[in-house]
Amino acid sequence: MHDVDEQVSDKFSDACGVFAICAPGADVARITFFGLYALQHRGQESAGIAVSDGQTAAIHKGMGLVAQVFDEQNLAPLQGHLAIGHTRYSTTGGSFLRNAQPYLIETIHGPLGVAHNGNLTNARTLRRDMLERGVGLTSSSDSEVITQLLAAATPSGVGSPFGRLMPAGTWEDRISAFMQRAEGAYSLTILTRDAVFAVRDPWGLRPLCLGHLPLNGHGTGWVAASESCALATIGAEYVRDVEPGEIVRLDREGMKSTLGRQPEPRAFCIFELVYFARPDSTLDNQTVHQVRQQLGRELAREAPVPGADVVVGVPDSSTPAAIGYAQALGIPFSEGFTKNRYIGRTFIQPDDRLRKAGIALKYNPLPANLRGKRVVMVDDSIVRGNTAGPLVQLLRQGGAAEVHVRVSSPPVQHPCFMGIDMATTEQLIGASKTVSEIREIIGADSLAYLSHDGMMAAIRAGQTPQAGFCSACFTGKYPVRLEEWWANRSSKKLAFEGAL
Repeated sequence: MHDVDEQVSDKFSDACGVFAICAPGADVARITFFGLYALQHRGQESAGIAVSDGQTAAIHKGMGLVAQVFDEQNLAPLQGHLAIGHTRYSTTGGSFLRNAQPYLIETIHGPLGVAHNGNLTNARTLRRDMLERGVGLTSSSDSEVITQLLAAATPSGVGSPFGRLMPAGTWEDRISAFMQRAEGAYSLTILTRDAVFAVRDPWGLRPLCLGHLPLNGHGTGWVAASESCALATIGAEYVRDVEPGEIVRLDREGMKSTLGRQPEPRAFCIFELVYFARPDSTLDNQTVHQVRQQLGRELAREAPVPGADVVVGVPDSSTPAAIGYAQALGIPFSEGFTKNRYIGRTFIQPDDRLRKAGIALKYNPLPANLRGKRVVMVDDSIVRGNTAGPLVQLLRQGGAAEVHVRVSSPPVQHPCFMGIDMATTEQLIGASKTVSEIREIIGADSLAYLSHDGMMAAIRAGQTPQAGFCSACFTGKYPVRLEEWWANRSSKKLAFEGAL
């Protein structure tokens, strides 16, 4: 969205947050606004809301944060009992208004709106097929491809997904027909004239959950969202996750579930638990904050720092792991940095002098907690390596006698193609440098990562036996087959292997 965050961030960016609601009698656009506000951490480039009143559909979307895109004036016209919403960070398709979501089009089946979190790994083939058949596309996003596929889809055995444009079957049939062709990651919220749908890919790569919403004596509404934190924000109660391969219809009659495609071996993105998701969210029956504390405890078992005086976390996502690390070793946990949480909300570009200040735009050390101490700095990941070094230096400037860096995940060595804004292999410091070399680059007194086995042990501690995860960014073993053009984005050969 702007250069400031790019200068001070060493993290991946998740593709999007999606939301859907069916709530007769309620102000669904306003509720969706607050649901998206709770999902703002999943995307800061654009936001949008589409609604239906059972007859017509309307939409408003724009570039920027949720609170920058919407106000009372543009929310007021969004009337209806059905709505979907989206907040975006681009992974395929650049940061332009034409790629903002939801997409809303008119079809022979009525209005169709789509909000998407993920990446289709066969998007290029699907896009080429559509263009060859004369379907026009206005954006570079694979989410528009999904929208057009759904608009033209016919049930299996009826005809080509791009051929016959006559009403055929239900929306569940058309969604299922799309799912037979689509490969990769997609958590979708879909708006039609008289229902909204929540759809999850058969691997369950990206999160999606369901909740019900009391309607002040008017019954119960239904909600779907990328994370349960959005449900809590609007006063909805978490019910369960959408299952891999499942289509959930939400309408005036309530909730109805259909199997859209047979589930594949589960491959939930492990980075959702390590970094992406909000700490207060529940994913696969585990509170994210508790999982991250367990990662910190496992890291303490594997890589203690003898004689350490204090443990600090890199705000905010690393704080739970730092707490777990400190608790496991009986070392005090304290704040080492203050964080300017508003620096990422400006569109004003820094001048050259401020740009060179880099990390200091967002973080400042707390000398009273650091002076003369042996400090353990816990981070959840080191991706490109462009912030760990400046953070270490800030701790030294704050008076730390020693700075030991501990990372609550393994070295990131491989790109992601399933819905994460992942650098190429050449940009991943863990792909080309040893741990010793990275330690020298960031200027730490010592550096250690959590092992892959340790990470899996910590995450599986509270999981059900059928849980499975994608950790391809650490191992290079991808649960989904990738088209060759994806492989060309990486200098290392890509492997295909089932999830862990």
